Amino acid sequence: MTTLPCPTTTLTADDARRIVLRAQGLLGAPDRRAGVRGVLRHLGAVQLDTISVLARSHELVPYARLGAVGRKAVEAAYWSHTHAFEYWSHAACILPVEEWPHFAFRRRAYRNRPHWNHDLPAGVYDQVVKQLRTEGPLTATELGGAKRTSEWWDWSGTKVAVERALMYGEVVCVERRGWKRVYDLAERAIPGELLHDELNDTACLRRLVRLAGESLGVGTRADIADYHRLKGEQVDAVIADSGLVPVEVEGWGRPAWADPAALATPPRGRHRTTLLSPFDSLVWERARTERIFGFTHRLEAYVPRPKRVHGYFAMPVLAGGRLVGRVDPAREGRTLVARQVTLDGPKAAPAVAQALVEAATWVNCTDVRVERVDAPELREPLTRELSGLLGQR
Repeated sequence: MTTLPCPTTTLTADDARRIVLRAQGLLGAPDRRAGVRGVLRHLGAVQLDTISVLARSHELVPYARLGAVGRKAVEAAYWSHTHAFEYWSHAACILPVEEWPHFAFRRRAYRNRPHWNHDLPAGVYDQVVKQLRTEGPLTATELGGAKRTSEWWDWSGTKVAVERALMYGEVVCVERRGWKRVYDLAERAIPGELLHDELNDTACLRRLVRLAGESLGVGTRADIADYHRLKGEQVDAVIADSGLVPVEVEGWGRPAWADPAALATPPRGRHRTTLLSPFDSLVWERARTERIFGFTHRLEAYVPRPKRVHGYFAMPVLAGGRLVGRVDPAREGRTLVARQVTLDGPKAAPAVAQALVEAATWVNCTDVRVERVDAPELREPLTRELSGLLGQR
């Protein structure tokens, strides 16, 4: 491991938390002119997920930072005029198109992969590429079928081929249509000046480590590695040359790195009050969320119902730079239903009510109904705040 310089800057835990919030676009005035594309470039990656309760996660992320941006505008900002591409980063993510060259290391790794979970019949890969060249863009269904049976994992040879081509970088997902990927050849979808794998692994990793540090503001080795799902040793190999600077954060108990621009000016401005997607990059790493906010966050959608503590799609509530509660939402007609609400004390009621009413307005709901509050004595303060806000609409 490379010998690293000792940190010359010490941050309090609160300093670090505010730096993180600003880096994630949740402290200070939102950049509405840059809009959704600006959010994507600022974060470097926006995670995708199939679950849709209020909206899909990639819609909730810009909403949390910009407010009630139109949902059609979100999709257009990602996919029109090739501003983004979908690839494996933290998970399946939307990524700024200018970062295409920096994922060459991952495309090479997939091409050199010695085995795959799915067998691919001879000739199918070439046939899929040929069909996209002559008929694309196409979904897997339009290419000949996504599945062999009704089982979700039982992909057809066509689906296996096009997904493999996507990982190799020969094919790109150019949009989501009814949540289905729409594939096209990378040579058509990626601007010519970006369509190359010329950067070696070191150059790619150095860039992604720097991007992760900028998006996080400040983070440990594990935080930085997790952002684009790099290995710890990959971070170690390049971090000294990444442009990030070592810092010490009180209470973290481990080395940390910061974006020097984040240290140049103290974070100031208005804090966002909002519901957060469980897949939001502010909270997607559980240990980091606990370290920074003292808040245990776990998605329970895949937990058996009897074992859920906070609900199927519990969304953390951000207010005043803190995580002050959770809401498990649903929709019934034009009513936003808070199936389960957890409040961090009575002082959280106004913020949680505000977040609920704003989210309801965004998804065209005219009412909010609370079904359960974990602490029954906090139900009345919450419903009182909700009634006042709804009465002002």
